[in-house]
Amino acid sequence: MTQLPRTPSFSLSGKTALVTGASSGIGLGCAVALAEAGAHVVCAARGAERLNEAVSALQAQGWSAEGRVLDQGDLTALQGLFDARAFDVVVNSAGTARHGPAVETTPEDFDAVTSVNLRSAYFLSAYAAKALMAAGRPGSIIHISSQMGHVGGIDRALYCATKHGLEGMVKAMAIEWGKQGIRINTVCPTFIRTPLTQSTFDNPERAAWIMDKIKLNRAGEVEDIMGAVLYLASDASGLVTGTSMLIDGGWTAD
Repeated sequence: MTQLPRTPSFSLSGKTALVTGASSGIGLGCAVALAEAGAHVVCAARGAERLNEAVSALQAQGWSAEGRVLDQGDLTALQGLFDARAFDVVVNSAGTARHGPAVETTPEDFDAVTSVNLRSAYFLSAYAAKALMAAGRPGSIIHISSQMGHVGGIDRALYCATKHGLEGMVKAMAIEWGKQGIRINTVCPTFIRTPLTQSTFDNPERAAWIMDKIKLNRAGEVEDIMGAVLYLASDASGLVTGTSMLIDGGWTAD
């Protein structure tokens, strides 16, 4: 009799997850995806009011969630999250941007964007991996990167620098931590409709540029990211590390 293979589980029952930037947009979508799959989700963000609203909405669905007010740039506070526990899944959705011509970028702009997009991402990964190693457990670390980690973009030299740096960082960390069963990957969305990106979509020139580049002829929605994050968090992606999932509608295909 033919022995059939079985699809690996997408369930996160019994797992604990941390999602940063979880109070809105993509981060909130990630928290929903993980909680719906059975994980206990610790939602972290800077603003207490929106964070509490997000956690209450998750709990109202019968899902397991709690909130932690966190400035991810505060490395002492960030490390404190991992002093208390090791997370089976860590999703870093915190990010920032200051778009404009490269010749107009100030050192203050550079420091502000690299501090969140690269510096805190680096140490978040290191703290998460160190806690897993101390606990003797495998885990999955997922960064919400960008298609701009693979291409260039108008007025996005600084943003692209941080996201290209993030992609290289993830590859090196994957090599370093693979033997401990710690996986690390990125999800690279195209332009996703969120309150933070609405001003870009409201600009006719920018909106036309976006629609011209996305081969599927539509902007991304938060829901487009959720399945990719669940896949990378679960056993279904057990042999996936050091790579990026491009959720870009074909933007980078040419």
